[in-house]
Amino acid sequence: MIKLLSRAIMLIGLLLIDPAISIAQPPLSAYGKLPGFETAAISRSGKYVAIIGTLNGKKQLMILEGATKPLRIIELDNFKVRDIEWAGDEYILIVISQTEALGFGFTADKAELTQILVHGISNNKTEWVFRKQKSIANTIIGRYGTRLLDGKWKGYFGGMSLDRDARGTSFELGDNSETVFQIDLEKMYDRQVDKQKPGANAYSDWLLDGQGSVAAKLNYQGDSGKWSIENSGGQSIADASNPNGEIGLIALGSDGASVFYYRSEGDNEAHSVYEVALAGGEPVRRFENDSIDRWYIDPRSNQLLGYRKKSGADQMVFFDPRLTKAATNIRRAFSKYHMRLEDWNQDFTKVVVSTSGNGDAGSWWLVDLTNMRAEQLGSEYPQVRIEDVGKMELISYTAQDGLKMDGVLTLPPGREAKNLPAIMFPHGGPAAHDDIRFDWWAQAFAASGYAVFQPNFRGSTNRGATFQKASEGEWGRKMQTDISDGMAELVKSGIIDRKRVCIMGASYGGYAALAGVTLQQGLYRCAVSVAGISDLNLMYRDDVKISGRNKTLIRSLRSEIGKGRSLTEISPARLADQADAPILLIHGKDDTVVLYNQSQTMADALKDAGKPFEFLGLEGEDHWLSSADTRLKMLEASMSFIMRNNPPH
Repeated sequence: MIKLLSRAIMLIGLLLIDPAISIAQPPLSAYGKLPGFETAAISRSGKYVAIIGTLNGKKQLMILEGATKPLRIIELDNFKVRDIEWAGDEYILIVISQTEALGFGFTADKAELTQILVHGISNNKTEWVFRKQKSIANTIIGRYGTRLLDGKWKGYFGGMSLDRDARGTSFELGDNSETVFQIDLEKMYDRQVDKQKPGANAYSDWLLDGQGSVAAKLNYQGDSGKWSIENSGGQSIADASNPNGEIGLIALGSDGASVFYYRSEGDNEAHSVYEVALAGGEPVRRFENDSIDRWYIDPRSNQLLGYRKKSGADQMVFFDPRLTKAATNIRRAFSKYHMRLEDWNQDFTKVVVSTSGNGDAGSWWLVDLTNMRAEQLGSEYPQVRIEDVGKMELISYTAQDGLKMDGVLTLPPGREAKNLPAIMFPHGGPAAHDDIRFDWWAQAFAASGYAVFQPNFRGSTNRGATFQKASEGEWGRKMQTDISDGMAELVKSGIIDRKRVCIMGASYGGYAALAGVTLQQGLYRCAVSVAGISDLNLMYRDDVKISGRNKTLIRSLRSEIGKGRSLTEISPARLADQADAPILLIHGKDDTVVLYNQSQTMADALKDAGKPFEFLGLEGEDHWLSSADTRLKMLEASMSFIMRNNPPH
């Protein structure tokens, strides 16, 4: 059995935990600040651990030897760090995105562009990928791994080659096609590996083998929906047509001689996983009885190691019995919590694990399987104690049409679960789901006295692809009543007070919040929409324009939400005169996913209809609430609004 060493590391304590933690109820800022600990990765030998944390709203990269010995700390200013990964023990790659204004000739005004910083451990130098290459656009389109070749570390990234202008003196954007480049991580020079196939609305994806060579390539034509998978010799080994673009590469087989991919069987069918030999042959359907939540893939070779089932965090399946035994031991040690294997070293003797759940506001651990012990690396929300975490439980219920579903109920600490004021909190996506994990937004409201319910309505990803497909054409319809059916279940059980319920959410959840007080009436005392969709016709037009009238996107949107008059019928902004409760609109002005004009349109419609509303625009904020100040501002505004319209006591 793994022994858990429940102690805070000195470095993390100094950097991520406030020196004086109050013993009273945590302040709202304890939840609304960016997490003190965001992610961690382990080097290939297991010698080093890299950690991304936040102090005073600024990102820090910490590199440790083992779990305790600090090697160096690098300030990352206010970069929005999305991921980190190691290349051996020599380099740490930091994936960063930022919102950029686009110039004349682009279909969008702004875009969220990705770049990668490469930090060398031995030379203590940090450089940007593609920054030295004038003939490549300064942004990363895809990431295809790192490889050690002839003693040198190479990184493989997708980029856009630039064309020389007519005078030959500078470079300009060409056809936007993606090229895979090999970058020497020491000297930062490039070599082209492969290029996207040409064609209208064309798309390509790659799997590279252990030597950095193309093992499998997916080619998709958006106009026709035709796709093919090629092997290294350019031979087509699988092909068909998926007009909605539901086709993608997963990994190479465990022996490197095959490729796994997913595809839908038809316009309204669930995804299926197939395996086909790289040498050619008939594709074989795999994992028919398993609903896969995550694939475990060897980063050195792109070969599939195993997977995790959606039926539970303890359902980890590996093809290697040694890895299965190790995963089982780890799962047993953290059996009380929702647990994820985040990263592991080359021989799987050291593993980075994250946990969350009842009594755990998000913890990160370094597990040493050789010595069978785990050391805590840090906490995501260090000011939130065990007793401050609102109890979470999974509530099952049945929708009006008989479909079985569930949701996560978070209860306020220290209050009896009876006739509580409540908040319905549908998730975004809508292709996502909630489970028993610490949710900073839900927990903040539970700490203030509210029961918070996060329904996994149809379209959620926790019950397999068929359940997810059941959402098509149901925006504002069955997806919406799934939410209120969950509320009815809680009322029936006596947990919440039917007359004291608000609804809030972000992205699709923001749409559901607006729909709850426009398409539906008499259910909620108020609604909070953060980056929510209000006008589906407007969203359709904007998305199609930004995509360059991509036919795959058009077909997918029509399948998911409908078209024409049907969109008007389910658009809250078109039904603003039916709003029967006060509405708070919050939106980041740099949002490139749900455009800011969605909340502006709703605000204008509510104003014209004479309905009560408030509107908070967040300067410099994106779709994901990535900035410390504006994220807290959002939470403070939401809390104040709901407390005024639905007091907790």
